[in-house]
Amino acid sequence: MKIYNTKTLKLEEFKPIKEGEVKMYVCGPTVYSDIHIGNTRPMVVFDTLRRLFEALGYDVKYVSNYTDVDDKIIAEAKKRGISELELTDEMIKRVEDIRKLLNTEELYKTPRVTQTMDDIIAFIDELVLNGYAYEVDGDVFFRTSTIKDYGSLSNQILDDLKAGARIEENAKKESPLDFVLWKKTDEGIKWPSKYSLGRPGWHTEGVVRIHKELGDVIDIQGGGKDLRFPHHENERAQAQALYHSDLANYWMHNGMIDIEGVKMSKSLGNIMCAKDVMSECDPMVVRWLLLSAHYRQDVNISDEVIKNSETELNRVLTSLKQAQLKLELSDVKAQSKTNTYYDRFLEAMQDDLNTPNAYSVIFEIVKVINQQVRAKDVDLEDLSRHVTSLEKMLDVLGIRYKRLTLSKEDREIYDAWQEAKAKKDFDLADTYRDTLKERGIL
Repeated sequence: MKIYNTKTLKLEEFKPIKEGEVKMYVCGPTVYSDIHIGNTRPMVVFDTLRRLFEALGYDVKYVSNYTDVDDKIIAEAKKRGISELELTDEMIKRVEDIRKLLNTEELYKTPRVTQTMDDIIAFIDELVLNGYAYEVDGDVFFRTSTIKDYGSLSNQILDDLKAGARIEENAKKESPLDFVLWKKTDEGIKWPSKYSLGRPGWHTEGVVRIHKELGDVIDIQGGGKDLRFPHHENERAQAQALYHSDLANYWMHNGMIDIEGVKMSKSLGNIMCAKDVMSECDPMVVRWLLLSAHYRQDVNISDEVIKNSETELNRVLTSLKQAQLKLELSDVKAQSKTNTYYDRFLEAMQDDLNTPNAYSVIFEIVKVINQQVRAKDVDLEDLSRHVTSLEKMLDVLGIRYKRLTLSKEDREIYDAWQEAKAKKDFDLADTYRDTLKERGIL
């Protein structure tokens, strides 16, 4: 298994901290509104990575958080005349609905910031006590000068960072690179601390949750490439300060979403809500589309791309169903044995989750399956191995499908259809065919 580590900018062999186990953390959404289609990219990418590890025999502990404390949450709750908790409960439920539509596996833990406050405050206290943070007028800032290689995760030069437009101006800071750990506030939800009534900054919650749920250092930290700086850089700095670790051995970042060839952004007004996309398009087509490009590359979404993805997936699933039907009619039972196509698929996936190459293998096996289905004389055991291999490939990709099985009544209708065709009673044959379609057999 090889993974591109965005800290070293190299393709590295994956070596778990504990043999046979993978600890993985992926930054989740800030739940102030419906998530957009870009939020689903890391959901799908890292769920697929998890499935791959599981297919290889690993036990995966996958944690992803919900940021339910934020200025945007406070503003939206105030606008709607409800509490922050009511808003975030509603939005988290909607996110979970999207996860189910996309067929993601259940997570090991899904912590919320509001459920972690005592731990976060205690963590900040330790940073201040050890000189890694300082308090000014009720606000607490992390002292980035205490981290010798600050900026190395995002591969940036400190002087460039200091001059960068992304650094928030704040006269209270010792350095423009220092970031907020605790924010004094009079508005919205807040908690008492020795510094002030306030709430935590964004960059601390992940470090605290990782430490509590998975340990001082994990195997993989993931998220969108927009999180490399400042979010992941700042998470790593805090972990170095108190835990003397890089937080994660491998840092993985997925690409962004383009809409009709243009970067999706609020300023351009081209944000697509995930629920809207999946109300008009099969969620499995969306998942297939999101995995069609290598995870480190940006994905373009357009009507044409969606149509092409729909055609591709339909081709694969139709081939699978036809093969399953042939095996059912021949009374060949499903088996666990795979073949070299599955081996090649896994080889592609283990090459830094190279889904485009994995798709190529799928199209190859589909072509062979189609030939076998059409053939009069075919090795049914060989066809069965092809079917099992394709099913396992789709399982790793997280593509949901219904395995075809025939009941006694299904067989009787199928036989009647064949008999009607043989007698050239086409009206009756059409009736049987329509019934078989309704039952999902054709």
